[in-house]
Amino acid sequence: MSVLPDLHLCYVQSCQDLSQPENPFIARVLQEADKNDEISTKGITLKLAGNNHLVPVPRVTDDDLGVLVSVVDQAAYVTGLDLAYNLLTDAGAQTIAIFLQENSTLRYLNLMFNDIGTSGAELIAGALHSNQSLVHLRMTGNKIGDQGGMFFASMLKINSTLEKLDLGDCDVGLQCLITTAIALTQNKSLKAINLNRPLLSGQQEETTVHIARMLRSNSSLVELHLGKHEMKNFGVERLCEALYRNSSLRYLDLSCNNITYDGVKFLGELLKRNKTLKILDLNANRIEDEGAIYLSEALATRNMTLRVLSIVSNNITGKGLVALAHAMQSNTTLSHIYIWGNKFDRSACVAFWEVIEMGRLELGCTDVAPYEVDGKVFLAELSHGLGKHRYWAPRSATVDPSAANASLEIVPVSEYL
Repeated sequence: MSVLPDLHLCYVQSCQDLSQPENPFIARVLQEADKNDEISTKGITLKLAGNNHLVPVPRVTDDDLGVLVSVVDQAAYVTGLDLAYNLLTDAGAQTIAIFLQENSTLRYLNLMFNDIGTSGAELIAGALHSNQSLVHLRMTGNKIGDQGGMFFASMLKINSTLEKLDLGDCDVGLQCLITTAIALTQNKSLKAINLNRPLLSGQQEETTVHIARMLRSNSSLVELHLGKHEMKNFGVERLCEALYRNSSLRYLDLSCNNITYDGVKFLGELLKRNKTLKILDLNANRIEDEGAIYLSEALATRNMTLRVLSIVSNNITGKGLVALAHAMQSNTTLSHIYIWGNKFDRSACVAFWEVIEMGRLELGCTDVAPYEVDGKVFLAELSHGLGKHRYWAPRSATVDPSAANASLEIVPVSEYL
């Protein structure tokens, strides 16, 4: 049995060789990793995120990164790097790009919310033309712009290993979205993509039309995030038309758009015929009671596939909420429903108290909990919901990932999703 390298010792030595002062945060994480007895069999992700610490840590800089990758290069069992919320710039992106071209074991790389720009995006995307190990890349929150996004879209025409790409909040624009959609008509490996919050100036929904066209022919995409696309009912109709022919998509995120009950009418009809979709996120739209009733009719009578529905903050009153609660009594498949932020009257509170009391809806699978005051039932908010951990990971083991983000359990795309 080969002796595993001591990561901390290698780090100290590399700092001396490169005349780079040690970062105590990196040193501590490497010391903890050395104590892990399972790293040789299961691999390990080095968690070096700069946020989410009770005591502030010295965040990883471009200079720190050069030493770190020299250490990781000697340890094939390091299969993941979480460098979120640090101080990495385009210079750090160059270091990462060189590392990705030479490394053949890293499967997960999280660079979210650093200071990487367009030129850094070009370098990282270029490295992925030849890299054959990376499965999951998170660029979330780096302001790479439309041109930076174009480099990743072009990469998708070449790379056949990457399974999940997160370009949410990256300021990508029209050309990136269209080029990405075109690339995904040919790409057969990507299973999940986050395109949330692009910067779009037009009102014609050209990007949604191209994405819908892609969904007609793509047979590998499992998870698609289109939040904050300024999508209207026209765009929803185009997506639904495409999804009649799609048999792979299981998670559709349409949160924070401009969808009304007229658009939900198309989703209701889709749910009556679609046998694949398992998660539908309509958080922060305006579907109102009519939209909720369209959904409840589909769920009560025809759909036995959908497992998660989020309708948080949709201006729904008791009438629509009661319809959904009643639909759950006849639908045995829908297990998670998130409803907070709507207008709860007494009938809605009682209806959801009933489905929870009878065991049809578990508290870990919704974002409300009933309580009673003076003989009247009310609903309190629970900190559960789709996407709760999209931008951070809780350090406390008391938070159940399956309750806080159902997609982690229902749509496994790879080891890190």
